[in-house]
Amino acid sequence: MEIRQMENFIVVCEELHFTRAADKIGISQPTLSQQIRALEDELGVPLFDRVGKKIVMTQAGTLFLEHCVQMVRHIQNTQDALAEFRNDQRGKLVIGVLPSDLDYRLTPLLVHFHARFPKVKLKVVSSIYVINQVLDNEVDIGIELTSPPDDRLVRIPLSSEEYVLVVSENHAWADRKEIGIKELHDIQTVMFPEGFTGRELVDGYCRKYGFTLNTIMETSSATSIISLVKANVGGTVLPYPLIKAMNEPALRIIRISDDAPYRHFEIIHRSDRYLTQSAKAFIEKTIEYFNQD
Repeated sequence: MEIRQMENFIVVCEELHFTRAADKIGISQPTLSQQIRALEDELGVPLFDRVGKKIVMTQAGTLFLEHCVQMVRHIQNTQDALAEFRNDQRGKLVIGVLPSDLDYRLTPLLVHFHARFPKVKLKVVSSIYVINQVLDNEVDIGIELTSPPDDRLVRIPLSSEEYVLVVSENHAWADRKEIGIKELHDIQTVMFPEGFTGRELVDGYCRKYGFTLNTIMETSSATSIISLVKANVGGTVLPYPLIKAMNEPALRIIRISDDAPYRHFEIIHRSDRYLTQSAKAFIEKTIEYFNQD
């Protein structure tokens, strides 16, 4: 049994279609089918039930998939460790972060890391599904809001950040320094769409007080939200450190005095994933960066 066979088997399980899987791998469909038959002959059990052009995994196939994923991951971890030793900390590090924080907050962190590890190719992916990307091994490290415990993850707290109301310098409330949370009901807002983590957090606070935000416009871009607020279309509710990092003189920040929403950041990685020295250094730099915020 070869590693390549196991990797190809995993792709077939993902696609549940030999032709699509063969195209994805870059080999012919007959070659792929022959590899799977060879695996089944070696294991002595069928891995798929074939119904016409469709296939479904057998119980044996499901069990074999679980162990294949673990073996392939262990081999990748070994290769990563050896590559780091061989290449003097060269390599690639993939980081998942929330879109708005990538746009406005993390550039200094990335600059400092590159200065320390110039040979490491750093890829930063913005996503609202950071945890899933870490669990699916699409990214090495994630910077995400705190979520329920998961034994598959190592989680390191970073910071707690207060949400504030943000309005234009021309808004009727521009001179106010603070409001009560119930007053959010009385202002038109521009927000991230429902389903975004920050939006859900703010909505949850509002529901505790029996109201919902009067949101007149939604956009998935923090840049668009701020542009709309500056144009006095409405206010928005965002974390104070994020607004501070934007350094926009046309914005006014109003504290929520009685029960301000807070978001709690953490850095995460899979508990079974090998961490290179550069990955460990990135985690350390991130902790330092958020602590000085």
